[in-house]
Amino acid sequence: MVTHYRHTTLFYILATVFPWSFWFIAGYFSHLDDSYMNLASIFAFIGLLSPVVVAYWLTAKNPELKKDLFSRFFNFKSIKPIYILLTLFLMPISILSAQAVSLLFGYSVSQFVITGNYTFSSGVFPVLFLLIVAPIIEELAWHSYATDALRNRFNLFNTSMIFGLFWGIWHIPLSSINHYYQNNLIDTGWIHGVNFLVSIFPFVIIMNWLYYKTQRNIIVPIIFHITAGYFNEIFATHPDSKVIQTAILIVVAVIIVVKNRPYFFTNRFDVMG
Repeated sequence: MVTHYRHTTLFYILATVFPWSFWFIAGYFSHLDDSYMNLASIFAFIGLLSPVVVAYWLTAKNPELKKDLFSRFFNFKSIKPIYILLTLFLMPISILSAQAVSLLFGYSVSQFVITGNYTFSSGVFPVLFLLIVAPIIEELAWHSYATDALRNRFNLFNTSMIFGLFWGIWHIPLSSINHYYQNNLIDTGWIHGVNFLVSIFPFVIIMNWLYYKTQRNIIVPIIFHITAGYFNEIFATHPDSKVIQTAILIVVAVIIVVKNRPYFFTNRFDVMG
C-alpha cells in the first residue's frame, strides 16, 4: 500500500505553507503583550492541525487509502512484544541515562526530581495537554501520509533523513512565538538550539524503524513521540543533559541501521515488517 501514497510534493508544500502562515501570525501576536498570548496560542494550534487536514484531504478521496489508514490503527496482533517495549521505554531510558552520564561531569543529581513545572508555556492550552495532544496531531499527519509518501520514492534511510531535515525546518517558525519551547530554547544558548535540530535525525530513524517493524501501525509513533516530549519535560533536566541524550540516540540509531542495512538501504517493500 505504500506505493499508493503518491502526492509527496503536494503534501509537503501544503504541510509547510499552512503551519508557517499561522505560526508567524501567532509569533506576531505573542510579542504585542501578554494579553494577546491566548490568541497567539490559538493560531499556533490551528497551524499544528494543518498537516492533519492536508493528510485527510489527500486520503479521503481514495477508498483504498482510507481502508489502509483505518486498518493501521488496529493491527496489534502482528506486532512483536520487543517493539512495544522499545516504543514505551526507549525515550524515558535515554533521558534518564543522559542525566546519569551528566553526573560524571559534575551536574546535579536533582535532575532526577519530578518538578511538576515545565520549560515553556502555551497560552490558553495547558502544557500537559500539548505534550499529549501535539504528538498525536503531528503523527496523524506524519505517519498517516507523509512518511509513506517519501518511502514510496526512497529507501528507508533516505526517507528518514529527508523527513528529519523537513521536520527540523518545519519547527523553525515556532521559535518566533514568545514563551514557546523553541523560543525558550534559543535563550538557553545556540548549542541547545542546534542540539534540538540534530536530535531529530536519530529520533526519526528510530521512530520510522519501529513504525515499519510494526506493520505501519500509527499508534506506535504516536506513543513514541509522546514519551519523548513528556519525559524530557517532567524532570529537572539540565539542557546539557539533552545534548548527551542526543549522543545516546545517535549511537542507538547507528546500531539499528548497521544491524538492519538491507532494511534501510533497499527500495524494495517486501523487506518491511
